[in-house]
Amino acid sequence: MNKIKVMTVFGTRPEAIKMAPLVKKMEQNEKIESIVCVTAQHREMLDRVLEIFDIEPKYDLNIMKHGQTITDVTNRVLKELESVIANDRPDILLVHGDTTTTFSASLAAFYNKVPVGHVEAGLRSGNIYSPYPEEMNRKLTGMISSIHFAPTVGNKANLLRENVDEDKICITGNTVIDALLSVIDEDYKFNNKDIDDIDYNNNKVILLTCHRRENWGKPMEDIFKAIKRVVQDNENIEVIFPMHLNPKVRECARSIMGDMDKIHLIEPLDYEPFANLMNKVDIILTDSGGIQEEAPAIGKPVLVLRNETERPEAVEAGTARVVGVDEETVYNETNLLIRDENEYSKMSNAVNPYGDGKACDRIIEYLITNYGANVGKMKNS
Repeated sequence: MNKIKVMTVFGTRPEAIKMAPLVKKMEQNEKIESIVCVTAQHREMLDRVLEIFDIEPKYDLNIMKHGQTITDVTNRVLKELESVIANDRPDILLVHGDTTTTFSASLAAFYNKVPVGHVEAGLRSGNIYSPYPEEMNRKLTGMISSIHFAPTVGNKANLLRENVDEDKICITGNTVIDALLSVIDEDYKFNNKDIDDIDYNNNKVILLTCHRRENWGKPMEDIFKAIKRVVQDNENIEVIFPMHLNPKVRECARSIMGDMDKIHLIEPLDYEPFANLMNKVDIILTDSGGIQEEAPAIGKPVLVLRNETERPEAVEAGTARVVGVDEETVYNETNLLIRDENEYSKMSNAVNPYGDGKACDRIIEYLITNYGANVGKMKNS
């Protein structure tokens, strides 16, 4: 029996987290030959995820360089993938989401007439500069892709509005739920004094993440000022902020929040402890995309520190609320969740719109059912 030769390409920590459970399941499937190529757009953060999920790439492009620009990443991925694709000639190349690796790998596959399967397809914010450059990366990848694995009905609707053939769309749920459920442990120990010493039972604990380019500068300053005021104005509140490695983020955080005992500025966490930290805290404030999908699966209200989101399902379901970056609004919305038990209960008990943890099974089933019998025949589709 001819196996489907599936090459999976990813380069950042978020991609790795969401593709890891799919890679592991493909490795176990006798009908698939799984080939993993990492670009290492993010080096250290990517490596830890590979280690956690025990994934050994066949190809590691190792493109990361200090001070790299979006153009640098695009050029290097496009050039390096040329020989990788030529060497293995995959039947299909899978990419995930909206990174520069995602778009560049899709373009490289197109130039070599290899079909692209887009995992987490169809998300749209409606603003090509927010998130930047992710929104355009995702749209361009969608234009190249032959198969669109859309997490939700709403994502499918976005693709249909862009005239994507309905037969090329498969609703799967989001693979991040598959990954999250595989690492959550109610008895997890962090081995980090800053985190372990917090009284999660008697304090309200807020997890903060903030790093996006569009929030650099005044928006980030206003967010951090709001958080500082929340801690000053409420008893029994603690904030944990795993600081992004970007110097701009770290300098801003330290200058505004560094003098607060109840705000813990810690180093970035690996995926497993971070997922379990999400499970411990009460409220999450974030400008991340993936956390908007993960937190609802474990009943955590999310305040989105952006002016729009490409994940409206969480907002519609009531698990997330877009609060923007204005200091007063962030302050007021956070206080509302802290002080109003009914408001908190509504958000924490809302139904997760992103699936049941079986997205990887659906993707593999689709590949085998719709593609397995035609290995090699779709290359010019």
